[in-house]
Amino acid sequence: MSKRKGTSVNENPNKRSRSVNESENAADSDQEDPILSNLQCGAEVVSDAGIVESITLKNFMCHSLLGPFTFGSNVNFVVGNNGSKCGKSAVLTALIVALGGNAQATNRGSSLRGFVKEGESSADVSITLRNKGRDAYKPEVYGSAIILDLRITRDGLRTYKLRSKSGQLISTKKEELVSILDNFNIQVNNPVSVLTQEMSKYFLHSKGEGDKYKFFMKATQLEQMREDFIYIKTTKNLTEDKVEQHSECLKDLKRKYLEKEDRYRSLASLDEMHTKLEELQKQMAWALEKLQVDEAEKKYKQVQEQLERITQQVQELQPKCAELKTESQKRNNLLKSTNLRDLEKDKTQLMSRIKDLKLRFCQIQTELENLKHQISTLGQQIDQYQHAISRLKGIEQEVLQRSIEANRRNLQTMESSRSNRLRRFGEQMPALLNAIQESHRRGHFKHRPRGPLGYLISLKDPELALAVEVCLKGQLLAFTCDNYEDEKVLQGLMAKMFQGGRRPAIITSNFISQVHDTRKKAVSHPNYPSVLQALEIEDPVVANCLIDQKGIESILLIKNRTEARRVMQSKNPPANCIHAFSKDGDQIFTNRSYAAEQTRANYLSGDVEEEIRYMSDLELENQKGQASRFQQQMRKLDDDVKENEGLLRRAHQEQKTIKVTHRALSPSWCLSVFTEFFICFLLIQEDLSKTDQEVIKCKHHKKHYDEKRSAHLHNIQTLEGNLKSKEKEYEMSVAKAKEICLERVESRRSARSLDSEINRLKLKITSQKEQQGDREEIVRQYHEALESYKNMTQQMKNLNSFIKSLDSVMNQRLQAYAELRRFLSARCKYYFDSMLAQRGYSGSMIFDHKNETLSISVQPGQGNKADLSDMRLLSGGERSFSTVCFVLSLWAITEAPFRCLDEFDVYMDMVNRRISMDMMLKVAASQRYRQFIFLTPQNMSSLPESKIIRILRLKDPDRGQRNTQRSEDEDQ
Repeated sequence: MSKRKGTSVNENPNKRSRSVNESENAADSDQEDPILSNLQCGAEVVSDAGIVESITLKNFMCHSLLGPFTFGSNVNFVVGNNGSKCGKSAVLTALIVALGGNAQATNRGSSLRGFVKEGESSADVSITLRNKGRDAYKPEVYGSAIILDLRITRDGLRTYKLRSKSGQLISTKKEELVSILDNFNIQVNNPVSVLTQEMSKYFLHSKGEGDKYKFFMKATQLEQMREDFIYIKTTKNLTEDKVEQHSECLKDLKRKYLEKEDRYRSLASLDEMHTKLEELQKQMAWALEKLQVDEAEKKYKQVQEQLERITQQVQELQPKCAELKTESQKRNNLLKSTNLRDLEKDKTQLMSRIKDLKLRFCQIQTELENLKHQISTLGQQIDQYQHAISRLKGIEQEVLQRSIEANRRNLQTMESSRSNRLRRFGEQMPALLNAIQESHRRGHFKHRPRGPLGYLISLKDPELALAVEVCLKGQLLAFTCDNYEDEKVLQGLMAKMFQGGRRPAIITSNFISQVHDTRKKAVSHPNYPSVLQALEIEDPVVANCLIDQKGIESILLIKNRTEARRVMQSKNPPANCIHAFSKDGDQIFTNRSYAAEQTRANYLSGDVEEEIRYMSDLELENQKGQASRFQQQMRKLDDDVKENEGLLRRAHQEQKTIKVTHRALSPSWCLSVFTEFFICFLLIQEDLSKTDQEVIKCKHHKKHYDEKRSAHLHNIQTLEGNLKSKEKEYEMSVAKAKEICLERVESRRSARSLDSEINRLKLKITSQKEQQGDREEIVRQYHEALESYKNMTQQMKNLNSFIKSLDSVMNQRLQAYAELRRFLSARCKYYFDSMLAQRGYSGSMIFDHKNETLSISVQPGQGNKADLSDMRLLSGGERSFSTVCFVLSLWAITEAPFRCLDEFDVYMDMVNRRISMDMMLKVAASQRYRQFIFLTPQNMSSLPESKIIRILRLKDPDRGQRNTQRSEDEDQ
């Protein structure tokens, strides 16, 4: 409970004091005085730490200057007449106040300002505390003494200065004084350490048993422990209530967290859709390439088959031609010997040949139909390309025209703001302000609205224009009204001015003629201004609106982005700072930062000409870029159209070639051949002489087939040229596909199916983005919700663990408290009986801790001479003596470097005063390491002579003068 070990009257102290002889009978004056013998024997033992060496008062209470008083290390008597204003009470009051006590504890005033002398602005108290020995406080800093200077102003303010032995100022903090008092175990509010008259009357001389119990509890600090336990129990109950509240909050946080998690996971599905879209686009590129390759291969196959068939036909016709020639010669030689049966055989062969020619005709007709279908398909593709070209031309021209119109409007707005800065905020703003002014003149407004807010502020540093504009955003165009009636009137005016357009925002808040006091919550930095400091705002209403809406007093402006991150994201960011902006508009928080989307200030920039030049250059660059892109797209589309037209021309050429072949093998021709053969057959039958004509006809047929062979060879060369062109088209298609994806992506799906899937995914992604909102905001909200949920869960675990630990610790401490209270009560009884026995008294001390009462019974005489009586039945002197015994017993069980008693013997007679004095001197002699200060109006001339007793005798002041009071030290 304290640092020093207690030393009783009957014990031999081993720490700093020498042995003290007990007295058999302190009241017997014929025997040798034990106090004198104890005071004179042995070497001197000096107190080392925490005692009062001196005290000086200036302008304190009614004294201009009192002191300095130099106290002895053991027993000190401050002697002076009562009611003479000699300063006894002032010394004790100054000691209490200077060592941290409150004004009520002195019973001399209700506040500190009452201790300042009338007519003076402040009062000063200087106390020197000894700082030696093993309990010294920072001896390497303060030295062997600590000087405590207290100043009390007329306003009741108390300031401290703690100095070293040499007078060097060490600290001015109250915390340092508290540390010193704790180190020395100085308790000025403890009645055992400092017992004033009022405290003595209230506790000791009170006849109530409850008051004495309270005095015991306060002296032993058990009352403070009990109050601490009650406070801890209350805190525990509040913590349990807080845990219950947090349990409900935890459910809400978990629900919010799950909602944010669902939205966050939906972002993952969005990413998957983006990935799938990219994969489909790659597949689409190579699918188109594969489609063209398949078509080319198909055509190549067809041409190759045609070529093979024609070549085969030529090869087949050559031997037939040779056979016909040979046959013609044979027939020419054998005609004469040929009979009718041979002619029948020839007829059969001719009919078979006619059938073969009809079959060949059907095949060529089928090929012609296929070519017609190909020509129709190519025509449709050309029509689609031409339609796409016209549509793209219209879209590009519309986009280009819109961009030009938007830039032209911005440029016109900037040019018009040369003469009127208000036009920067919109073409309708001048007319709107005129309408507001007219309505206010007619009394439609209770208070004239302010706005636009960006027009009513100006920058001290133009370089911060973009930063301030990004910070305030939509507030620059906003208006502010004093009440909702004015807001309705202003909305009506805006509806007339902004028909079909976006209206400025309206902020409704009571108008105040003074700017808000932001000193407590405003950010303060020696190098960088806040937004409020960077703006010049003449109207307090505008300033208050921006403070309420945007908190501009808590936002820093740091030009350099790197420096802004260093300041905001360090271990110790500026106090009260929400976030900061760089001159480029970047927003920096303590744990993250965001880049600005805006590159130039539109409303707050000071140089209008520079803005106009910038807008002109920007418009020209945009128009050039868009025109260049449009021309590139048109050239690309023209190339595609030319390629398709070439394909169409080649298809028409093939169609013409097939038609020629078709005409060559027409049914009429076949019929004519058949007729000719049949006529020849009849002629041969009729006249063998016509065989020569048949030979001529065979030669004619040979010539026809030779021409047909030449035509087929020419067709082969044409098809080979088409093949080369298709190879070039294939290479171009591969190059286009590699621009999208370098590696070939195989897909079993058709290009049309992939295109449909891509369009469906794009629509789904757009719809998902519109539903979800900003991606970064969703991610930030998810992480914040997760962090809040984890923190709350951890807090709940910590609080539950704390409550369990607190229950365990409190149970142990309550047991220790009860054991300590029992132990201190027993020691107090023991020392009280010992004190009474020195005068031959007997008594009892009964503690009732349940009802909080202390019953003291005292009877003169010992043993069975008399029954014990309550203290209320004793005389005043006997009761005062019993009270002294009670105080001395409390001294024995408590610790403090010094003890102060004010007029302890005022109710005693000479005998009891002598006995009480001897008892206290005996205790002081046994506790040489403590300091005792007794204030008394008695003369104290009968005290024994000793080096450890010092008497400070105060002179009565002259009531008519304000002379300095001095003290007279008497060393005995």
